[in-house]
Amino acid sequence: MKRLIILKHFKTIAAATLIAVAVSAVLSCAGKNEGAGTASNGQKRMKIWFDTGGSPGESYGSVLQNGAAQAAEDLNIDIRFVYSDWSAEKMLKNFKEGLASKPDGMVVIGAPGDDAYGPLIDEAFNNGILVTCVDTPLPGMYGKYQSRGFGLIGPDNYNQGKLFAEKCLDYFKLQKDDKVFVWGLKSLPGRGRRAEGIIDVFDKAGLKTDYLEISPEINKEAALGAPVLTGYLSANKDCKLVVIDHGALTAQAGNALRSAGIAPDSVAVAGFSLSPATAEAVKSGYVDLISEGQPYLIGYLAVTTLLQSKNAGFGGLVIDTAGGFVNRENIDEIAPLAEKGIR
Repeated sequence: MKRLIILKHFKTIAAATLIAVAVSAVLSCAGKNEGAGTASNGQKRMKIWFDTGGSPGESYGSVLQNGAAQAAEDLNIDIRFVYSDWSAEKMLKNFKEGLASKPDGMVVIGAPGDDAYGPLIDEAFNNGILVTCVDTPLPGMYGKYQSRGFGLIGPDNYNQGKLFAEKCLDYFKLQKDDKVFVWGLKSLPGRGRRAEGIIDVFDKAGLKTDYLEISPEINKEAALGAPVLTGYLSANKDCKLVVIDHGALTAQAGNALRSAGIAPDSVAVAGFSLSPATAEAVKSGYVDLISEGQPYLIGYLAVTTLLQSKNAGFGGLVIDTAGGFVNRENIDEIAPLAEKGIR
């Protein structure tokens, strides 16, 4: 099986192409940025504040940051990254502090939800600061501010979960009454839709699904999850499939299983997001199937679309970046890009 990315996500590729054309036009009109603080037409360089969501060095957030940083370099934008340890409370606190620095644009992850973020985003737009959203949607804010540049860039969480679960049914030849373990973040607004999509498909197929919510501590520090995973498998030897709805925990799965003396391919494991550790786990047989959200592309497009909105008044875009599936049949093609922090 070759990569399942190109045709399925032609709309994403087409959108990215249109963005590149639009940015070229915007830069030719607005003046390409040069020097420490100004563009060639004398305008100040755009300043963007960007919440990566996780912790410094964390697998998913690092790739997201790499994409945003590359866009900032390509477009000569000043960018500042902050880290929220996947804590909704910290995201809101960081945003309040970010407002005080008066950037031109801000990029948020929508985990706190519309109700929590709404008053702060209102304040930003009221003060002439653009905001857009990545990874987890804020549909209420999109409806309110789309015409002023607020977009939603990242996977459609429910649809990504649904398609991944359907792929798992076929790929692992699952049958009615097979036991599966889903480890996810159903409690988080928006973000939890991915786990809901997975479970809905499994329930419809008649599987016996054990669901466990990822704790806030493990969500922040994935290495703490190893005893949870190995403990479950020790107590449930009839489990046919583990689905880890968390990129950093998927990256840790190989080390966790290896340390517990669990052999490769003794249990099927499926998860989300690529990293060098995840690529190695796929190669070694500890992780069998990955659904990719393409965080590098998310970060790159978020910065690019904010520039469009600032310089030309474009509205926000909805771009689904979910990128198909990765397994041992195509990992050799993709792993070098994971090593570079691109995939």
